[in-house]
Order: sequence, then C-alpha cells, then structure tokens
Amino acid sequence: METYSALRQFADSWGLLGMFVFFIGVVIWVFRPGASATYEHYASTPLRNEDKPAPDRADDAKEA
Repeated sequence: METYSALRQFADSWGLLGMFVFFIGVVIWVFRPGASATYEHYASTPLRNEDKPAPDRADDAKEA
C-alpha cells in the first residue's frame, strides 16, 4: 500500500473521529458551568472607556 493511500485511509477514519472528539471537547469546555463570569468579562472589553476603564473583577465581587 502506498504512503498516500495509507494516510488517506487513516484520515478518513481515525482523523475524522479525532476532530469530532476535539470539537465536542471544545464545546463542553466553553459551556461549562463556571465559565460564564470569564466570558462576561471578555464580552465587556470593547465597551470600556479610555478615560475610565471597566472595574476589575475583584471590585465587582466586593460590590455584589
């Protein structure tokens, strides 16, 4: 069997499975329960004012 054919067969079977498992892992990592605070912080980054930066996360915890 030629090298190209062997690599092609591997990519068609195990490569696809590996990419699918990686995709599911990333989706689970993004939607895990403790991630919402981190993503809310990153989502507010474009809304920060140059004169008065957004409060630090530690300041948010004190106010709450």
